[in-house]
Amino acid sequence: MDVSLVPADTSDDVRERGSGVAVLPVGSFEQHGPHLPLATDTLVACAVARAVADAYPVHLLPPVTIGCSHEHAHWPGTVSISSVTLHAVVRDIADSLRRSGVETLVVVNGHGGNYVLGNVVQESSARGERMALFPAAEDWETARRRAGVVTSLLTDMHAGEIETSILLHKHPELVRPGYEAADFVADDRRHLLSLGMSAYTDSGVIGRPSLGSAEKGKELLTSLADSFGEYFALLTAETAKTPTTSDGSGDSDGSGGSDGERV
Repeated sequence: MDVSLVPADTSDDVRERGSGVAVLPVGSFEQHGPHLPLATDTLVACAVARAVADAYPVHLLPPVTIGCSHEHAHWPGTVSISSVTLHAVVRDIADSLRRSGVETLVVVNGHGGNYVLGNVVQESSARGERMALFPAAEDWETARRRAGVVTSLLTDMHAGEIETSILLHKHPELVRPGYEAADFVADDRRHLLSLGMSAYTDSGVIGRPSLGSAEKGKELLTSLADSFGEYFALLTAETAKTPTTSDGSGDSDGSGGSDGERV
């Protein structure tokens, strides 16, 4: 059993850990060019969630492996579910956790096209439930800089430097030859949701996978685990507080990334 994907905890393990925080990786099953597997986003989400679970006393859940990948439908192998279905799945998981005594859920999103996850968190928080979406764009930016990732988050959209690096670190056997020559840049993607990925790339790649390395992948995960500390403190505080901007207005939208990035 690969415990990086399917946790091997017993009920006693969860009871003894006792933090009341569960972590749910959510990925996708979609094309990632000729060099990365269809399960890349799920593998990335699991790697991030495992790094978090190694550093904090959380209840690590198995991944949701199919998400909203409709923009990748042009390529064989891609499978999607509707946003309504994904919303319902995450809500059902959160409800089930609360019935078993785990009150807080952190959704670790590995696919930028899973936009609805932000809505799940918004709605749950408005009901007084504790939920968070991780990592945010700011967490990825911090990790990018710390790891020495050259490509910007805008350019590193899909199967690029970040995803290739994480897989080179965690699952090098799954990275196919040819990523060194697969770079393709398309920064202006304003019609992505209308036209899909195939309007912007023939290969399915948008980014610079040639710059990926296992060392960068390791540092990316270390940085994200460090960034999670603020989330853990917020979610386990006796009274959760809403982050504010300098003028006192709420500023956190729980989006986990800007529109059109890292799909």
